[in-house]
Amino acid sequence: MSKSLLRTAVPSSRPSRRGALAALTVAALIGSLAACSASPTPAETNEEVAVVDGGELVIGAEQEPDCADWIATCGGSIWGTYVMQIPTMPAVFETRLVDDEWVPQPSDLVTGEPTAEVAEDGTQTVTYDINPEAVWSDGEPITSADFAYTALQIRDGDDIFDKTGYDRITDVDVSDPQKAVVTLDSAFAGWRTLFSVYGIMPAHILEGQDRGAMMADGYDFSGGPWKIEKWTRGTSVTLVPNENYWGEKPHLDKVTFLFLPDTTAAFQALKSGQVSVLAPTPQLDALTQIEAGLPGVKSQVDARSGNLEAIWLNNAAAPFDSVAVRQALAYSIDRDAIVKRLFGSLGIDKAQQSFNSPMVAPFASDDFSQYTLDLDKVDELMKGDGWKKNGDGVWAKSGETATFSIKTLAGNKRRDLTVQVLQSQLADAGFEMTIDQVTPADLFGTIAPEGDFQAGIWALVDTFPDPTLSATFSSVNIPSEANGFSGINFYRADIPGLDDLLTQVDSEIDTDARIAASHEGDALIAENVPSLPLDAVPNVLLWSEKVGGPLQINPIEGPFWNLAEWGLAG
Repeated sequence: MSKSLLRTAVPSSRPSRRGALAALTVAALIGSLAACSASPTPAETNEEVAVVDGGELVIGAEQEPDCADWIATCGGSIWGTYVMQIPTMPAVFETRLVDDEWVPQPSDLVTGEPTAEVAEDGTQTVTYDINPEAVWSDGEPITSADFAYTALQIRDGDDIFDKTGYDRITDVDVSDPQKAVVTLDSAFAGWRTLFSVYGIMPAHILEGQDRGAMMADGYDFSGGPWKIEKWTRGTSVTLVPNENYWGEKPHLDKVTFLFLPDTTAAFQALKSGQVSVLAPTPQLDALTQIEAGLPGVKSQVDARSGNLEAIWLNNAAAPFDSVAVRQALAYSIDRDAIVKRLFGSLGIDKAQQSFNSPMVAPFASDDFSQYTLDLDKVDELMKGDGWKKNGDGVWAKSGETATFSIKTLAGNKRRDLTVQVLQSQLADAGFEMTIDQVTPADLFGTIAPEGDFQAGIWALVDTFPDPTLSATFSSVNIPSEANGFSGINFYRADIPGLDDLLTQVDSEIDTDARIAASHEGDALIAENVPSLPLDAVPNVLLWSEKVGGPLQINPIEGPFWNLAEWGLAG
């Protein structure tokens, strides 16, 4: 999975956040899948098990990130965020459960809620009062200089994952080391994402250095409860406690994340005790095993998800450089049937109808619901675009056929099934699809940023509870050689009128007006089908009874958000 800056996603992005997808908000259960209901029941908090201090844990990790430079495109794998970024990088806001909603809360990096003011000239000022106890792992204080360094690296750097919001920063006042005053050239409704999604980087270590090179294979600094002890490429990442962390210290002496991309092997490792915790994407065989019960293993499944899976189309590459072809593709697929096949056991049988995830449900409309399986509509659109079926029943035009390759991650059985079903459905409609399995590092490190694909299937993950699709679909976020391959509009979507609407969503302070602009943008996106939303992937967490602490899925920060509170069961 890849992260989206907010989607704020990532995005379980996330505002009141339920409601849009009744079928998806159904399945929040603990310990047993049998408890699925049709109501939007939030996930319950697991019983907290007392822990002892000391000991080690080995945890299975589904993906290995390409790098640990979190602001760069190569840091786009959400698993890098889960296993290294969140445990080590200080951030202004954390996503915490308040009154059954996952919402941003000021972290202990600051002394309280930052203040945000919009002046009469339209500029916005955000003031951060930094906790005087906050220090880096080398004992140096975290200061306004760190805010300034981070802001300018993102605003001015090449190969940046997403500059949304940072591109509006005109000044960071560092005259007071304990107070960072950030000025933006215009109002930014998602200002809480600043210094939260990426966190803060240490200026005293990185200033004047090659940041990308220093952070590519991990780093030895930390402003969180953990430090990276070592990253053995292809095998594992090991964390140890940051002894200078000013907050609650970890109970465990060491945590090792073992990379297990093959879900079958990961389950075997859990059952054999090789790993004690897994957070698998919900594969069919995994769901069956959980439902049947795993001896000595506890589980939580939560459908409140910012994990939005879609069929991503390269709008700049044939045959998807045609709106008519993209619309025809949408009418060629029975998405509900696919979702029911994948998640029917969870009571989920309806496709996602917006690129805004269930975590930001009020901002999502259902405009993609118009696209149901309709082969007559496919014929109408393709013939209208100049295509005719050849002797093999495949659409052809000007010597080319409607043949394309779809990129998918190797070792993911649920996606294997998805693309096989897609292949069959699309063949009936006259499209010829081949399957190309790739690694996450290749996909998110080079293939997607460079636009070297026709179609792909992967998930974007909301990393903050605030809505925006500008990172995903604004034309300014198309990565290119000219902008140093910054941005995650990998799909090269450039829809007339959409940039202004998405900018309004980012800028509008009034919530109702913001929602209205988002719905208008959703309608335009659905009309142009830059890609096709498929489903919101439920979150799953499995752990051995030997593991104690308050284990609970955080749909924004992932399964290990409170790793410092975990330990060996006492």
